[in-house]
Amino acid sequence: MSPTNTQHSGVAATVDDGQVRERDRRFVWHPWSPVGESGADRPILVSGDGYRVRDTTGREYLDAVASAMNSSCGYAHPALIAAAERQLSLLPNFDLSAGSHVPAGQIAERLAALLPDGLDRTLLLNSGSEATEAAVRIAHDHWRNVGRPRSRIVTFAAGYHGSTLVAQHLSGLPTNAIYGAEPFPVTRVDLPVAAGEVRAPRSLPLLLEAFERAVLDGPPPAAVFVESLLNVGGGVVLPEGFLRGLRELCDRSGALLVLDEVFCGFGRTGRMFGFEHDGVTPDLVTMSKGLSGGYVPLAALSTTEAVYQSFVADPLLGGLRYGHTTGGHAVACAVAVAVLDVIEEQQLVAASASLGRELLAGLLPLLDHPEVSDVRGLGLVATVECHRSEFAAELVAAARRRGVLLRAQGRSAMAIPPLVIDQGGIVELALTIGQALADC
Repeated sequence: MSPTNTQHSGVAATVDDGQVRERDRRFVWHPWSPVGESGADRPILVSGDGYRVRDTTGREYLDAVASAMNSSCGYAHPALIAAAERQLSLLPNFDLSAGSHVPAGQIAERLAALLPDGLDRTLLLNSGSEATEAAVRIAHDHWRNVGRPRSRIVTFAAGYHGSTLVAQHLSGLPTNAIYGAEPFPVTRVDLPVAAGEVRAPRSLPLLLEAFERAVLDGPPPAAVFVESLLNVGGGVVLPEGFLRGLRELCDRSGALLVLDEVFCGFGRTGRMFGFEHDGVTPDLVTMSKGLSGGYVPLAALSTTEAVYQSFVADPLLGGLRYGHTTGGHAVACAVAVAVLDVIEEQQLVAASASLGRELLAGLLPLLDHPEVSDVRGLGLVATVECHRSEFAAELVAAARRRGVLLRAQGRSAMAIPPLVIDQGGIVELALTIGQALADC
């Protein structure tokens, strides 16, 4: 159990919880939340240490949502704070379309060393949604640049790649329906079996057959765009060999393979990248969340030199027509370098694999409960799928009352703790979820 920081607890004690809640209720528009919701049960947080956070009343929670699923190194990490302060004192940022800064090259070089050979060219952005937008733009423009235009994208219906218009257009989830005309054709592949059965070896041929039909039926796709694990789609673990089969299918059809590592990357699944479980090399990979540990916004898209060089033929610019004011912010890049140092020095990828196995073992007995349909996990992503979404929400609320923050995702309750969680925290997490289930 991480120690309580009395200084931070003191800060919480000086906050008027009622005043803070009233201000929040009157002025803040919370995303992905019902309008008019009272928010009475929503924790308003003021501090954190390691894998624990504290609210305005001074109450402490074990954070099993990792903030926005991006707190890879936990809270109040001195190395990350120092990296931000150091870069702020030197140069907060400079527009990468007009110049460059030292941390941009440093983080791009580090990513090239971590990724499979050939993925050496990195575009720096602010968020996973922006990385998705850039990936789709690059895939479309690449085919135009080489004189063989393609526009169709093949993806999972239950996939999620962000909340901008292009990112939402990729998804078939009902909450992601876009307005207006479709900007380009998308073929969305439904899961051929229930979410709890997808990871079984017998599901592999069914899943690959569904993607083969989607890819080969119709005009050649520009890209196949998938997550290594379906996060928002319900914490769905894909069968071993699926990404290898998808790589072969893309090679046959010429489609670019785009892998979304925004959630899975940087140790979350027990490997540095989720696609390493299948040993494949994508043509483009999108990254965010754990890259900067939730301290500052940062995303990255890495691709091959061949894709990069195709933009010499861009008819207007001779380069990529995409970017943002604060994309690749110098402070964010400096923090990301420090995050990668922490992940390496504290061996957080290996810890994610071993502690994830312990967490899953601790949760498997929950399968005996009549409301639980499946328990699954990969690294430090654990999913308790229920028969009803209402019950999953109930379970998340019961866990919060017991001091553990879980994520409700449809019929699933998901535990996604910071990678710095220790064995004691894993035991506490599994025990509390079991107690919360008994409360429901």
